[in-house]
Amino acid sequence: MRDFFYGIQDLFENVLFVPLEALRFTNSWWLSNIINVVFIAIGFAAFFYWMKQMKKFDQEEKDDYQPII
Repeated sequence: MRDFFYGIQDLFENVLFVPLEALRFTNSWWLSNIINVVFIAIGFAAFFYWMKQMKKFDQEEKDDYQPII
């Protein structure tokens, strides 16, 4: 079992984090933080899509609303 966890450690340190290690030593702030900018853009896109869906749902609810008398 110990080898399994050391294998996961090796995968992340020697394979998956290599691009991040390369970005860490660059002198460009924008290049170093490109991953953060991408995540923020995805978050904004998801937020605006959610707001559009909420507006559409709200308009559908108003059209079908009939008060009970």
